[in-house]
Amino acid sequence: MILIITHKTDFTADYIINKLNKNNVPYKRFNCEDILDYPHTISFDKDFSYSLLGERNYKSVWFRRTKLPELNNIPTDRKLFLLKEIEDFSKNLFSIIDSNWISNPYAVYQAENKLLQLKTAQEIGFILPATLVTNDKRKLVSFFYDHKQNIIIKPIAQTRINHKNNASFIFTNKVNEDLINRIDEFDLTPCIFQENIEKDYELRITVVGNDVFPAAVYSQTENETLTDWRRKKLSFSEIAIPDYIKELCIEIVRKLNLSFGAIDLIKTKSGQYVFLEINPNGQWVWIENETGQLISDAIIRLLKCGKN
Repeated sequence: MILIITHKTDFTADYIINKLNKNNVPYKRFNCEDILDYPHTISFDKDFSYSLLGERNYKSVWFRRTKLPELNNIPTDRKLFLLKEIEDFSKNLFSIIDSNWISNPYAVYQAENKLLQLKTAQEIGFILPATLVTNDKRKLVSFFYDHKQNIIIKPIAQTRINHKNNASFIFTNKVNEDLINRIDEFDLTPCIFQENIEKDYELRITVVGNDVFPAAVYSQTENETLTDWRRKKLSFSEIAIPDYIKELCIEIVRKLNLSFGAIDLIKTKSGQYVFLEINPNGQWVWIENETGQLISDAIIRLLKCGKN
């Protein structure tokens, strides 16, 4: 039996589930916001045992997304306490499921650490942009001029700000000289500064186990997307990459103890491949639809065979 951990509005999970249904592959869907309503029992008596959604053993688990339930008509202090308890219970519950994961939640949480990603990528042989994380304003000023006044800034982790049911997105942006000249007016909160690499095009490389799906996006054809391709809807197309880059992509996924990874690279005009980051649970359905690459089939194969 396959367990899919997700929530009700995860359309990527729906995409896979439609294929599982067509092929009569058995699964159970665990929508995290309904955790209080689902039957579950964990017992430590003579032996350890658990039952979740009526199953006592799962061959494989696909960890997609989590979402906390809505708790209405509860005082705020109690609501915050209960939500934290539910969140921690979910993590406790997932940790006792001895199965093959795509990917283990704890590996996903750790791999979301962008500094760890960069350190791991550098260790295995990827080329990186020169990168600085600092609260020392003088070091930032030096970094700016050392890289010919051409650097970018991006968040450490969060790429969106949620406020009153509205979300605004934080994109990668260039740092201009006016900001540097007024640096003493600002606090340096946690963020990543990098040299701005001149691009030929950008790549999203999706790795599922040993399967590698490279796709290119030609972000330099639009002024709006020169620094961040996410600013505008652009099409992706399948592209060939060298074998050594494929191996590096597989290796970083393994090094981070993942079974899946969505890797962002730059292809420079001089032909180099430069690592930017890896999303351990990134979206991919739009790439499959645009390129015809069967990423979903690779995920299902990994779930069916129960091997990472």
